[in-house]
Amino acid sequence: MTWRAGALPCWAKIRPVDLPLRTRVAALAGRAIADASRWVGAGEGSVIGGRVTLAIDQRALELMAAGHQSVAISGTNGKTTTTRLLAAALSTRGPVSTNSAGANLLPGLVSTLFRGRAGAAVALEVDEGHLAEAIAAVHPTAVVLLNLSRDQLDRFGEVRRHAADWRLALAASPGTVVVANADDPLVTWAAGACDPAADGRCGVTWVGTGQRWRADASACPNCGSRIRWTELRTDRGGVHWQCSSCPLARPLPDAWLEGGDLVLADGRRLGIRLQLPGWCNLSNAAMAVAGAMALGVDPGRAVRSMSRVRAVAGRYQVLNVSGARVRLLLAKNPAGWAEALDLLRPPPSPVVVGINAGVADGRDPSWLWDVPFDRLDGRLVVATGDRGRDLAVRLRYAEVRHTYEPDYRRAVALAATGVTARQPEVDLVANYTSFQDARRALTSGGRGG
Repeated sequence: MTWRAGALPCWAKIRPVDLPLRTRVAALAGRAIADASRWVGAGEGSVIGGRVTLAIDQRALELMAAGHQSVAISGTNGKTTTTRLLAAALSTRGPVSTNSAGANLLPGLVSTLFRGRAGAAVALEVDEGHLAEAIAAVHPTAVVLLNLSRDQLDRFGEVRRHAADWRLALAASPGTVVVANADDPLVTWAAGACDPAADGRCGVTWVGTGQRWRADASACPNCGSRIRWTELRTDRGGVHWQCSSCPLARPLPDAWLEGGDLVLADGRRLGIRLQLPGWCNLSNAAMAVAGAMALGVDPGRAVRSMSRVRAVAGRYQVLNVSGARVRLLLAKNPAGWAEALDLLRPPPSPVVVGINAGVADGRDPSWLWDVPFDRLDGRLVVATGDRGRDLAVRLRYAEVRHTYEPDYRRAVALAATGVTARQPEVDLVANYTSFQDARRALTSGGRGG
């Protein structure tokens, strides 16, 4: 798909619409409940407010979305960061509504819309297991598809189920621009339903991110045969892949990463200079730039706006805790942990690792055995969280020196004990609810774990 600077893609102009009385009442009720939830300290209120709105009017999401240019961002890893970066890019053109708190199920999307300004652009993080429903209800201007890997299998099942759901939903939404990761076979197959030759379709913008996690894409989602990876770099970034039996293969990207630059097919080269660390965030930024361009944002302005993002919902935040500087990192599944381990300070810097197995994490922590924890060798590791003992067992088998401490503040103090620097530096990596527990404990001085 080819871009022209400042040109709108194939979607038509969107005008604000007058909402039916039932929808307006539903939105007001939802806002009131959400406000009450925050007032009593029961939470941010996005989910409960959205549930109330949908209970009163089941079509509220579809009707409220009709007055907006919208982009839905989904995938297993990087959704929140990519959404934050994309929202920054869209803000260069005007007001933006986004679910920055991470409420990415349908009630959270409703809450984002009823709090946003009429006609504002909307950047919606959407849970990968609910993207098909969101596409059917929101009819987004564009969809950004990041990646698919194992996550909470006890809740959602095999990752190819998501790919199949995405494929069906996109096939039924011909007016939606699709921005897809060309280096993920599952995403490529799902986006392949958007045949640009079909009447009225906008087609796909392919982005080469250089994705490194391949453990969940060893079999072709189209025919079940083996995916073959060619280690030689292609002429448009990334490593080539193709099915050994059917035509499914890495498409030629319209934009791709070369080091810290995003290169466009028309020859433009954009230097991405983020305050967020690591290759994973370069990948997120590349996808966000492509998503912003699909909504008519100049890519240079998009990149400059992203350079000002310093932290995302607590991720990469640095806290001073009892004299130590603690950097917070989120990792929710094997692919995410593999990337988080790359961001750690080198040995012998200590690390605190936290694991919970709540509903939002997935009750089954067996995925711990797929994480390369042996890369933590050469440093002290403190295991914490509700399932910290399971994690300690995993570290023992990885032959990593470790100890267990259920209290987050004491875990940080224990990790910093052997550091001789005047202000010890500690990395804390945790999965979703453990991350939230740790952040609360370390910022409030209370107990966590």
